Amino acid sequence: MAVTREAVLSWVRESAASIAAHKDRLTELDAAIGDADHGANLDRGFKAVLTKLEGVGPGDVAAVLKLTGMTLISTVGGASGPLYGTLFLQMATSAAGKAELSPREWEASLKSGVEALARRGKARRGEKTMLDALEPAVEALGAALEGGVPFDEALWRCERAARKGAADTIPLVATKGRASYLGERSAGHQDPGATSAHLLLRAAAQALAPGAEPTP
Repeated sequence: MAVTREAVLSWVRESAASIAAHKDRLTELDAAIGDADHGANLDRGFKAVLTKLEGVGPGDVAAVLKLTGMTLISTVGGASGPLYGTLFLQMATSAAGKAELSPREWEASLKSGVEALARRGKARRGEKTMLDALEPAVEALGAALEGGVPFDEALWRCERAARKGAADTIPLVATKGRASYLGERSAGHQDPGATSAHLLLRAAAQALAPGAEPTP
């Protein structure tokens, strides 16, 4: 099973739809510990991405990822635009020149993107950020593929790890970003960035492994 250009386009479109559907929830989470704009900002950014993709010509996987990253950086306010933009741009660099990606190449591309995001944000797991969803998800994907798990199931293991990682931010005290200003008061709230990160990885599983979602 390979990740084609069309599959990546499907992922970006699925991500945009998921962010739009959960925009109010993301804003609600951000209102508790941030600036109450995470959902609106991301929704605006992904809507801009969809507009740009309407005119995208033939190309490889990297072209779609690069366009997505550049558009998010230029249209999403706050920290999430540069961070998610960096994720997509680094994934594009990793996938440069490839018409399609093998499962292990997809994992390597995603891992490279998450590592670049961590460097850009100067953050690490446990600080109540999107990395608390992204890093365990990448680890779960890698472990599944290393163990010979089929790609579709590996993608859903990745999704489940991201979902758990987002939920696990609830008791954490934020030490990065706007939420860190609240100190101990940031505990008890799920991080909006980790939540949107889960939505993107769920969209990846839905787009790249359609019909394979396991029974909860």
